[in-house]
Amino acid sequence: MKLTIQLFAGIAERLGTSQLEYEYPGTDPTPVQLKENLGVAYPEAAALIRVSFLAVNQQYAPADILIKAQDEIALIPPVSGGDGTDSSDHEHRSSYPEHRTDDGLFLITQSPLSVEATTGLVITANHGAALTFVGTTREMTGEQRTVYLEYEAYVPMALSQMARIGSEISERWPGVRCAISHRIGKVDVAEISVVIAVSSPHRNDCYDASRYAIERLKQTVPIWKKEIWEDGSEWKGHQLGPWNPMDN
Repeated sequence: MKLTIQLFAGIAERLGTSQLEYEYPGTDPTPVQLKENLGVAYPEAAALIRVSFLAVNQQYAPADILIKAQDEIALIPPVSGGDGTDSSDHEHRSSYPEHRTDDGLFLITQSPLSVEATTGLVITANHGAALTFVGTTREMTGEQRTVYLEYEAYVPMALSQMARIGSEISERWPGVRCAISHRIGKVDVAEISVVIAVSSPHRNDCYDASRYAIERLKQTVPIWKKEIWEDGSEWKGHQLGPWNPMDN
């Protein structure tokens, strides 16, 4: 059974490719079975494969789903270590143009982000409160100096997960409006990597929804950052403890 599997971040670097053409020795594996076989076939990446989740057709795959040959499959790593060398294939994966959801609220782009533009998407006549979170590249983390960050995304799934965050916010805080813009590619020190804007009739919901949005983004949206230091580099993903993007 021939499967095409998309790879990202540290796994793509470790295997030197962003796409595997893999011959599975059987039919219709579960995610657990496929990961076990991949770990044996690619022992140099087995540790990363083991802690990754499988996405099937741009959705995180439950353990009991059966994978078909025609499915779109991706390995989604959490925190994964890079070796400081970029393959040309990885460079190509970071060259997406601008992508936006149909409603205009959720954006992934290589261009500099505008706080005003993202905030403007949530301002309405009937909302008396708006709050904008801006994430920028920090130079110093303890004694470690970051030269710049490089972001990579599984773009279509990232957009759908961002839109899902907006839907979850609407369900938890009826009437709250949310917009998220995220940059990919190279982001220099003090430049903006993410803008999250929310608005609501009253301010308390704004504070709660804004915190919820950034935590869910870190948990479920397949976007990775590579920290480039003066003496090396490392991929960073989810950093909030044991990673399960299917937890609500």
